[in-house]
Amino acid sequence: MASHREFKDALYAQFARIGHALSSPKRIELIDLLGQGEKTVEQLAESIATPIKNTSAHLRVLRQAHLVEARRDGTYVYYRLADDEVFRLLKSLETLGHSRLADVQHVVRMYLDGHDTLEPVTFKELRHLMRNGDVTVVDVRPAEEYEAGHIPGALSLPVSELKRRLREIPKGKEVIAYCRGRYCVYSLEAVTLLRKHGYDARRAHEGLPDWRAAGLPVESGV
Repeated sequence: MASHREFKDALYAQFARIGHALSSPKRIELIDLLGQGEKTVEQLAESIATPIKNTSAHLRVLRQAHLVEARRDGTYVYYRLADDEVFRLLKSLETLGHSRLADVQHVVRMYLDGHDTLEPVTFKELRHLMRNGDVTVVDVRPAEEYEAGHIPGALSLPVSELKRRLREIPKGKEVIAYCRGRYCVYSLEAVTLLRKHGYDARRAHEGLPDWRAAGLPVESGV
């Protein structure tokens, strides 16, 4: 029978595998991206501005910790989160970092809150506005992420296409833009552009994965 010490060493060594997998900023970002839906290595490499070889190595570490899974389709390998627990782990990490690390708060104020004087819209408020028909909801993530899952009734207007497609958004209602999550800059870029063109616009406090995790309805397809 194993000793008390051997048991604890073996147990915490396994827990440390997850800690090791989360020890890289790029791997944390990969988990965040995969929270939007399945993606290829090539898509992920482009999103995190990292060579495919390095991205594959990061994904291998995440697979070894059973945080992501993969499937092959022809010459492409697609990755996805292992399950919803992985997304909840990411959210817990973000919440802990935001509450414990002053540097996190400083970065958020500098890059997000400091560039937007209006309070972001909570999902509770957004649902109220949607029920009353008082709002146009805009998904500013890439089109493939919208197709994988989006808030029902939301318009797909990727931030890269927003300027040339402004006419698709009616001006008679408030516009709420959402993207990948609390720290996604797409929605900030979107509302900045919309306000410059006379729209009453605010960004959502959280993103599609948070909406899904809250048990709220999600549509897929175009």
